[in-house]
Formats: sequence, structure tokens, C-alpha cells
Amino acid sequence: MCAPHMDAYQGQLMRTVEVIKHGTHLVHTLHYPTGSYFTSFTELFLLQLDANETQEGRIHRIRPDFKEDPSFKNRLISYNHSAVHIPTDIYDGSTIVLNELNWTEALEDVFKKNREEDPTLLWQVFGSATGLARYYPASPWKDARKTPSKIDLYDVRRRPWYVQGAASPKDMLILVDASGSVSGLTLKLIRTSVSEMLETLSDDDYVNVVNFNTRVNNTACFDHLVQANVRNKKILKDGVQNITAKGITNYTKGFEFAFKQLSDPNVTRANCNKIIMLFTDGGEERAQEIFSRYNPEKKVRIFTFSVGQHNYDTGPIQWMACANKGYFYEIPSIGAIRINTQEYLDVLGRPMVLADAKQVQWTNVYLDALELGLVITGTLPVFNKTSSEDGSRKQHQNQLILGVMGVDVSLDDIKRLTPRFTIGPNGYYFAIDPNGYVLLHPNLQPKNPKFQEPVTLDFLDAELENDIKVQIRTMMIDRVPGNKTIDTLVKTQDERYIDRGVRTYTWAPVNGTDYSLALVLPEYNMHYIEASLGDLNQAKFFETMQVEKFEENGYTFIAPRTFQRVHKPSTTTVNTLNKPIPILLAGNLTLVNRLLLDAGLTAELVTLWKKQPIEGVLARFVATDGGITRVYPKSGGEEWTENAETFDSSFYKRSLDNDIYIFTAPYLNKSRESSYESGILVSKAVELDFRGVKLKPAVVGVKLNVSAWMNSSLDGLILQSGSREEYITQVRGLTLTPELHSSLSKRICRDAEEDDVVDGSLKHHFGQKLNLPYSEEDTSDAYSKESCITEQTQYFFENDNRSFQGVLDCGNCSRMYRAEKLPSTNLVFLITDAKSTCLSCDPKPLKQAEQPSIGPDPCMLAQNPRYRKGPDVCFDNNDDCCFFSPMNIHLLLCVFMLTQLNCMIYFHLLSLLFNFCFCSTTGCLSCASFSG
Repeated sequence: MCAPHMDAYQGQLMRTVEVIKHGTHLVHTLHYPTGSYFTSFTELFLLQLDANETQEGRIHRIRPDFKEDPSFKNRLISYNHSAVHIPTDIYDGSTIVLNELNWTEALEDVFKKNREEDPTLLWQVFGSATGLARYYPASPWKDARKTPSKIDLYDVRRRPWYVQGAASPKDMLILVDASGSVSGLTLKLIRTSVSEMLETLSDDDYVNVVNFNTRVNNTACFDHLVQANVRNKKILKDGVQNITAKGITNYTKGFEFAFKQLSDPNVTRANCNKIIMLFTDGGEERAQEIFSRYNPEKKVRIFTFSVGQHNYDTGPIQWMACANKGYFYEIPSIGAIRINTQEYLDVLGRPMVLADAKQVQWTNVYLDALELGLVITGTLPVFNKTSSEDGSRKQHQNQLILGVMGVDVSLDDIKRLTPRFTIGPNGYYFAIDPNGYVLLHPNLQPKNPKFQEPVTLDFLDAELENDIKVQIRTMMIDRVPGNKTIDTLVKTQDERYIDRGVRTYTWAPVNGTDYSLALVLPEYNMHYIEASLGDLNQAKFFETMQVEKFEENGYTFIAPRTFQRVHKPSTTTVNTLNKPIPILLAGNLTLVNRLLLDAGLTAELVTLWKKQPIEGVLARFVATDGGITRVYPKSGGEEWTENAETFDSSFYKRSLDNDIYIFTAPYLNKSRESSYESGILVSKAVELDFRGVKLKPAVVGVKLNVSAWMNSSLDGLILQSGSREEYITQVRGLTLTPELHSSLSKRICRDAEEDDVVDGSLKHHFGQKLNLPYSEEDTSDAYSKESCITEQTQYFFENDNRSFQGVLDCGNCSRMYRAEKLPSTNLVFLITDAKSTCLSCDPKPLKQAEQPSIGPDPCMLAQNPRYRKGPDVCFDNNDDCCFFSPMNIHLLLCVFMLTQLNCMIYFHLLSLLFNFCFCSTTGCLSCASFSG
């Protein structure tokens, strides 16, 4: 996430865009290409005609030699070629597409040069306004060896990075005609069209949908413009489905309502392009008085859509669009929806053309279409600024946006640039964008991100919110550097516990972007140990990690880190230990020296452990920041199940945050077998004070034999039954009562979006303050693949009281209890009346596992939205324009007058006239026209 890398990416974008501009003189030169290209639809190992491939297109196809590339997650790659993706609903043999294939071919050399300068570059993509996408390096769009055959719905113009890069932010009011004349098929087309229109909006935009006849109604619960995020768009889509048609059309009332919402100064808005989108079947009214009163300077564009097949006069709504710097489109059938609901972006891009905007924009986090995982993209719009003559031979500058150029940056690659192992296990970086959404945050780990949607997680949802964090978020959005040290609640790695911790937040803006970057550190990670070892010590310490020394020095686990720059992180102990020490030292010397230092120091501990009694102890262990986990004896290591990467180990990270002995109970399996017999971990951080500097470089502990421990500590002390299993069951039933929980600990309840959940396999402890085994049966089933919101309840000790007592009232009887915190531990010792003394006490368990939730009310959230900041520059003005889409007229001629062959000839003639018509291989029903 460092600025030099961002500057390099931006320079490469600029160079590529300049090459595209030099080729724009070919845009209107209509001829078939002489070059060749690779289509991304080409199935691997198949030479027959592809399903989306016509004979005209096939003669220019090439089939590169692919090799798996680890930089692209072992995807098949060819660096000798770029590839082209053409949406399935676009005819790949049309003059426009073939011409565009030709003039974009020059990009291939620029892509190659960019990669020579920066071998870490991933996808470089040019997305055209016609829907064609050229990307480098070449790779099959789908791998027949891995991906089942399915319909490809990809259109580059609908991708988050293209939408954000093609136009400035928008305030959009969608006005839906709900009069009786639109009932039936027309209303269904309107509903689908509005839903598709909402998909062209990003988080920088604001939107609302209203419907009207003789009255005007908000379609959803929003009474003003709201941010076009995923949740709000879903609510609007659901509201559109509930629109019913009745009454008569009153455009005057509809537009008056729309203008008032767009001009409301009391709500947060994009404050850039203002748009009204009218979906109707036509009418006689022009509402001229309303336009004169509310839009005299034409600052609000009006786009009108005539929906359905009807005989109504469309002249008035054509006039509305032309009189208000907008466009008019016709949507006679479902095949026309997709293309016509996204064409307005070309119009909104024109002010950027006139301003010659060269500002690189960085997108939200989203899921890469070619399986790179989560990425951000630097985008730059590409313009056609050539001049053309009108009928009177007057020169006019074109105002067309040709497309958007993008360079992908993987979040995994950004993380690799951060010095993770010098900031400690509980330190971390994160960055946020002007909307307050995070990237790099350790809690940004969506399980089921949707391909079509950006991955958005607000900073205040990624962490447990408090007032100071609200201030930090605001300052980071405003790009104001600063730092704060705060007491905060911290959720453990496995999400089972909540602890208090002290964290120092330090943040600053990232030059060349609109991101701000923050570093979060606990006090004990303000400094770190840098080892410097001589050759003799290196060899000596290395020897203690050898497999043949496990019996003598304990079972040794090594964290799977990238100790060697040319190798992937090791996955097993043996893999690393079999490397000769000179090879290890040729890699990351800092990491290797720290590893060897910790190996030598922990080996000395084994000498002490051998002298200590082993009664009731299954194993002794030590884990270090340097990546060593040493378990003694060897048999204990063979049963060890904790994470070898100490920076990802829950017990390790939790021990560092607490100055007490931490008891960590295992999980019970679904069959309720006594997995607690595997042992209970007891751990404590090793604290060093070096010249006033506080360090916690390691954690030591034991794994207790539960049977021996309970026999010596609990048997015969509490209950009439001596059965350990019954004891645990009875205590569990008691501790899950609301009364007891409220007296022992404070309840934290928070809604977490599905993106905030780390791993479905990491379940939550239901009685965490007693540290007893818990059952997977108490957790919800595996998460569905739909995006969802869950609610989780967690508890922590709010005060320093050590004793608690009370009475559980069960109606006809009661049960007394008393609880004591055990000093220097996280345990609570609980004494209660036996259950047999009050059989009517049947407490309902409190489940701490995540439960499905509807989440916070979006309608209420919209009344008090979180702070955000829009882009600093707005492009919202250009020459007057007006366009009447000829699509429907040509379409009807094709359907009723021409055969399919004649229709294609006819559309070729139209392309010579309008330059932007094409037809798909399915026939003329999916023909479309672009505005010039």
C-alpha cells in the first residue's frame, strides 16, 4: 500500500491511455482487422467453433500456449498475447467490434512494456464503451478442466471498476409511472429495468425510487436520496416489485416531487451530476411549467424511457429529455433492458472528456472475475477527442468516452508489502476509503463475496465501535494525520472471547490516492527484537530444530512463513528443516535470524522441563513471535492441534493481551464425546523489561490432563454426583441463565455483516467465562451462500468485583448460587444448590453463537448516515445534447419485414450511418444502438 507502488501503477495507466488516444483516429474507420487475437471464450483443448464464435470472428483467432503461473494463483497464462472478452449478447462479427479489435491491438505492446518495468503487475484491462474488454496477460475466461459449463453474463461495463471510472458521482431520482396503463407486461419490464438501472450505481452515488400516478409515493421506506450501497439497493429493488398500477398519469406531480428531493439541502448527497430517470409508457403531458420553475439552467438531466409495446405518443417524453440535456430510449422487450439502462454512462462521461480528466481513481474492494480474489483497481477514463464535421462543414470536437483503463492490485500483494512480523501478533494495518470502507483489515475476510457486488465493510463494523473510533474514522476520511491511544474491546482470533486491550492508532493519508492508512499497535509491540547471530550460533540453534532431535529437544513446529524469497511459505516442519542453513540465510535474513534465535532459547527451556514433575500435565510448550512452537515431550507434540503460525493462534494472541493465566478449553464435537480429555491449555505471556522498553516475545504454558485436574480439584467438593460429565452438564445448564450472566459479566450485542465473519469453522464459546467445553450443536448450521447478517452476543467482566451471589427464582422453588473469580486467572469458581432440590428450574440456554438477524433497520440508518466524503473533483457540465434512440424502429423493421440474413445486412448499413449499431448471433431481437 506504499505510495511508490501506487505512483508506478498510475504512471503505467497514463502511458497506456496515451497509446489508446493515438489510436482513436481508427474508431470511425470502418474496416475488418488484419491482425489476429485470442478470444477469452476459447475453450481449452477444443478447436471446434465456440458457442459464441462466428465464422467471421474465427478466422482471426489465435490459440496461445498457456502455462500455469503462481502469480495468478496457478491460472493458465500467456505473456505473449493479450485476450479479448466480448459479451454474449454482442455480435462478435460486427464492423464496430472488428474495428475495435484492430485499433486496440496496439495496447498489447504497451501492456508488455508495463510488465517489463514492473513484473509484479497483475491484470491490465481496457474496458470499451461497446462492451469489449482487452486484458493482459491472455488467459481463458473459463477453464474447462475446473469450471462447469455455464452462461457467461460478464459485461465489463457493469463491473464496479468500470462504473466508478466512467463518470463522476451521481444523485439519481428514478421516477416510475404507476398509472393503470402500465399494468401487465409493461409494469414487469419497468420493474426489471429499474433493477438493472440500480446496478449501474456505485457507493459514490445516491439514489431513490418513487412512483406516481395522481399521487406520488416513495417506493421503499426512504423519503430522501440514500447511498447506493448493496443494502439500500436491495431495499429499493424489493420496493419496486411491490409497485401496483392504477389511476392516471400526472407528470407534473411526479416531476415536482423529484426536483424537490434532488434539491433537499438537509440530506447527504453526491453533490455532482443530478439526474431524473423517467420510466413510462408515454403520455400527452409535457410538464413545461415544472421544468421552467425547477430546472431553468438545465442543471438536472432528464433521461426518459418508453417501456413496452404500445401505440402511445412518445413525443412529449422525447421533448422532456431533449429540453433537459438528456436522452430518450425505448425498451420494447426484455432484450433491450440491459443495453439501454447503461448507455447514460456514456453521456455522463462527456464532461470528463471536455475537461480531459487525468485523475486516477482507486476503486472499492471487489472480487476479481478471473479468480485473483479480492482486488482494488486503479482506473483512468479514455476519451475520443478527435474532431468531426457536421453538414455545414463546421468542426466539432467529439465528446465520447471510449472506455476505461484499469490496473488490478491484489489485496494479498498489498499485505505482502506490509512488515507483518515486525509489528507483532496483535498489531495490524488497515486502510479506509472516503466511504469509510476498509481494505487490508484483518476482519475483512468475506466467506461468500458476490461476483457482481463490491465487498464493503465499514471500519466501525470491522471493529467494536466506540466514540473515539468514530473520530478516527472521520479524520482518516478527511485525510488528517493523527494518533490516539485508547482502551478498546478486542475480539479474539477464534471469535470466542472478548478482552479489554490498549491500542495506539496512528494514521496518515496515502499520497496519490484517496485512501488513508493506519497502524494499530499494543504497547508491548512498539519495539521488536532484531537478532544478529554468528555462524557458530546459527548452526547450533539450527540443529535443535532437526527432526531427529525431537525426542531430546521436544517436538518443534515452525510457522509457515516465507523464510526464502524464492519459495512459498512452508507447510510442514520437515520441509523447512530439510533446507540447508546457507539456503535459508539466502532468503529473508531478519526472519531467519529471529527463528534461529528463538530455536536456541526455547531449546534451553527443555532442559528445565525435564527436571519438573509431569503429574497431571500432558505437555509443556513455548511459542514465540519468531515462529517457533516447541512442545515437550514428543508425544505431546504429536497430539498438538494449535496453529503453528503464532501470529494466527488465538491462545497466543489472547495471552499477550492479558497479564494473567489464560485457561483455554477445547471444543466438544457434535457427538458430544469428551474431547476435553485432549487437555486444557494454560498459558501466560513472557514479559521482558529492557531498559524501560516493555516486550512480550513469547508465551509459555502447559496442557493439563483434565481427568487428573478435576479429580484433584473438584471431585466431592460440590455436587451430590461424582460424575464429571454430569457436573459439566449441570453447570452448563445453570450458567446459561440470563440472571447469572447479568451478575457475572457485561453483555455485548452487535450485528455483523456476513463479510465480517472470519471462518464458519471457528465457533463461539457459550460459557466463555467458565472456560468449559462447548458443543458444536449449540451453533448454527453451515452458512448459506447468500449474503446475510448475523447477531452475536458476547460477555466480558465489566468491573473488578471478585464475588457474586444471588438466587434464581423458579416459581415454586429457588436455587442459590455463589461465584468467585480465581485470582490471576480467567476462571470463575461456581457453587450452587443441586438441581434435584428444585426440579422446576429449567433455564433456557443463552446461545452465544451467531444467530440470523435482520440487522439494524436500514430505514433508520438512512435518517442518520455515517460520515463520508465524495471525490474532490466533479465533472457535470458539457454541451447541450439530445438523442432519440432509433432502436425500436429498426428492430420492428427487422422483425416484421426482413429475414435474418437481410436483417444483418440492414444493420450493417445502419452502422455506416450511426456508427454504433450491432446485432447478436441470436438474431435481430437483441439489436441495440449506441448514442453518438
